Amino acid sequence: MMVIRIVAVRLCWMLAALLAAGSAYASDDIQVLIDKAEQTKSADHQQFQRLLEKLNVSLEQATPSQQDSIRYLNAYALVFQGKHEQAIRVANDLLITSSNPDVQFRASALIVNAHAINRKFTDGLRQLERTLKLLGSVSSKELRHQGLGVAATINSQIGQYEEALQFADKILVDDPDARTECLARQVYLDAQQNVSKTEPREEAIEKSIAQCLGQGELAAANFMRITLARALVLRGAREDAIKLLESHLKEVERTRYPRLIADVKATLAELLLEKGNISMAERYALDTLMHSKSIQSSLPLVKAYRAIYEIAERRGSPELALAAYKNYADADKAYLDEVKTRELAYQIVRQETLQKTQQIDLLDQQNQVLQLQRKVDQQAAQNNRLIVMLLIVLVASIGYWAFKIKRVQLSLKKMAETDALTGICNRHHFTIRAERALAECARNGEQAALIMYDLDHFKNINDRFGHGTGDWALKEVAEASKGFCRRIDVLGRLGGEEFAILMYGCDLRAAARVAEDCRVRLAQIDTRETGHVFAITGSFGVTSSVQSGYSLARLLSHADRQLYRAKHLGRNRVCVYENESEAVRAASNVLELPQRERSEHLGA
Repeated sequence: MMVIRIVAVRLCWMLAALLAAGSAYASDDIQVLIDKAEQTKSADHQQFQRLLEKLNVSLEQATPSQQDSIRYLNAYALVFQGKHEQAIRVANDLLITSSNPDVQFRASALIVNAHAINRKFTDGLRQLERTLKLLGSVSSKELRHQGLGVAATINSQIGQYEEALQFADKILVDDPDARTECLARQVYLDAQQNVSKTEPREEAIEKSIAQCLGQGELAAANFMRITLARALVLRGAREDAIKLLESHLKEVERTRYPRLIADVKATLAELLLEKGNISMAERYALDTLMHSKSIQSSLPLVKAYRAIYEIAERRGSPELALAAYKNYADADKAYLDEVKTRELAYQIVRQETLQKTQQIDLLDQQNQVLQLQRKVDQQAAQNNRLIVMLLIVLVASIGYWAFKIKRVQLSLKKMAETDALTGICNRHHFTIRAERALAECARNGEQAALIMYDLDHFKNINDRFGHGTGDWALKEVAEASKGFCRRIDVLGRLGGEEFAILMYGCDLRAAARVAEDCRVRLAQIDTRETGHVFAITGSFGVTSSVQSGYSLARLLSHADRQLYRAKHLGRNRVCVYENESEAVRAASNVLELPQRERSEHLGA
């Protein structure tokens, strides 16, 4: 119920903000804000919070992928604010609801960080194991580096500095971007300083600090300044270490990161007390204690209480010294208990991992036994497989001959249905298909149109250039006509140089346009490849089911009359059947032609 209330309150707040703003961000604008928030989330927390508020206002206008990114950034902000349990709930919900492997990986890594900050190292290490298993599914090198960085950080926190070095080194040798290199270098240098066999060089630390400052990563840069200060103290330059930390104290406070501020001030209190500057040491120690709630069971808190105790002792105040010593002893015990807890968490998870490994090994052995049993079964079944193979060969042979017979049948069928010269329907097959299409149009209440056309002066082409050229012309006409037919239309050669197209679902006007386009296309056929130059034109007659009904014979008759009419009017044109009176008039005009011209017209 509490989660539902939180979500409801947040939605109401978002709605109010949307109404106040007056307009929502576009998807592209939201992505720009997300990218800026990603860049500033660890470098400029105030700017990050402002960007996140704008993103929450536009959450409903974001794409699903952008919504996942905004929810992740909200979880990140909760971690930064110290609301770790709430951040873990948001991230776990994101793990369940998001289908994006990248988002799942980032949410899992965030849960590891939240557990680590909340000092639940057992849970953090368990989650880290699950996170590293997702490493192979992420899409980018940057995300892989993020996962390795989380592994390096938590191992450094639990005192496993050798492993922290290994994870950080994997990032550094993989050509990371400048920001990732800065964060990895910070963990690497801190872990390196805590490994007794190695000590980072001051030049390397200063170079890494400069790089982090160039990326705006003030927190990482100042953590490395603490590492540099320790290195300076080790070589006896305590005064330089104090100057280094004091000169950047305002910058440290601007980060608003309690652990960093406490670490710097506790280190200054320790160094100044050793120097004898009691008043300044006391000031820094008391400042550190102001962050005690955020740094419980930490070494900076131990240093601060120890400084207060030693100051009271030096001032000769036994009562204050005793009270301060009790606080110091409690803080030191809590810190040591924390160290033991971290070590125990590491050992618990390590043992769990070993048990899982042993279980996997046992399963592997069982699998090997099963594989051996499988081989025995395979050997025993070999004879059966041979019999089956013989049956398969027999069935395949039958299938092959059946295929061959079917192929011959299809070939014969094609020969019976197709015009051998042009490859389109012959008259018989055209009639069958056209009648079938007309019957379907009649049932469905669809119109149909018939285009009938005849090549002009085709006999002259055969006589002047030979039948080979005439055949070439017929094939070119058929090929050109195909470009005007849909799959549902029927194109056929009715005989000689006469062709027809039955157009399914097409009215008279549309058919007339197609006929005109086809006429123009025929006139554009280039005949030079035959070695002769001549024109190919056609006379077209068009009718439709509205004028002529759904009878193929009637459609052919009416279209034929219009074809003759086109011939009479000078050829190379389209004539459309509109009504019976016009058809009669066209027929009478043909009959009035002289006998010789009418014979030429009917045979052309």
